[in-house]
Amino acid sequence: MKKKLKKIALDTVVELAGGFLIAIGLYNFALHAEFPMTGISGIALILRRLFGFNIGATVILMNIPVALLCYHRLGKGFFFRSLRCTLTSSLIIDYVAPLLPVYSGDRLLAAICTGVLAGVGYALIYMRNSSTGGTDFISMAVKSANPHIPLGRIIFISDTVIVLIAGLIFRDIDGIIYGMMITYLYSQVVDKFMYGVNAGKMALIVTEKGEQICDMIDEYSGRGSTLLQAKGGYQRTEKQVVMCACNNKEMFIVEKVVKQIDPKAFTIILESNEVLGEGFQNLRVAELEEYKNS
Repeated sequence: MKKKLKKIALDTVVELAGGFLIAIGLYNFALHAEFPMTGISGIALILRRLFGFNIGATVILMNIPVALLCYHRLGKGFFFRSLRCTLTSSLIIDYVAPLLPVYSGDRLLAAICTGVLAGVGYALIYMRNSSTGGTDFISMAVKSANPHIPLGRIIFISDTVIVLIAGLIFRDIDGIIYGMMITYLYSQVVDKFMYGVNAGKMALIVTEKGEQICDMIDEYSGRGSTLLQAKGGYQRTEKQVVMCACNNKEMFIVEKVVKQIDPKAFTIILESNEVLGEGFQNLRVAELEEYKNS
């Protein structure tokens, strides 16, 4: 029970932070600059400019049919987390963001701030396996059915149509360009912020002193490694390949260890977009309830 309450508290804090960043991006940057935005929030901005409707209240009302359609696909847990997050972020947009100064400077800078702030805000919420509803429900449903597709790419494709529609309604070609730029920036920030948590480097070290290098890596960096048997392609001499995944700081230690033990070792260092397993954070996004319970 204590662990569950701690998780709920952490989820709530992260959702509040994410909702605050999203609200600042939408209300204090995008609304005044009249950008055509994405998703249900983008539609709410259109209705705000046309009829003066409250953004948060519109988002809540439009979320109801979408939530019901995606309920069975994403499960009860995700649904109620998203419902809580939708209400929180909508209230922040309507009642907190208006209390803060509105940016009225360069439109390009406003677009960059909108994309970055909203991207980080949404990423924080997605990392808690939740969403702000709307097209997020649709994106998460697609992600759960196609887990190999990056979430940012799904978002970019699904939101482009709304940006184009808004730009055509207000006959704002520059707005379409800015809106597409925000959409691209936002999707990139979401992917980099989320999957950057598990990003790192992988080293492949070809050496004749594999066991010593493995021991030293464990001692100085605390990382495990895998020892593979290999044979040289030219002289057919027996070799060992040490494979080690770690973060950037630890990779510097690995390089020093290898140079110290075997200066003649052949080392390849690769960028790793995501590392899963012991010692790395397990990030769950759009995870189906039946998978978690199985």
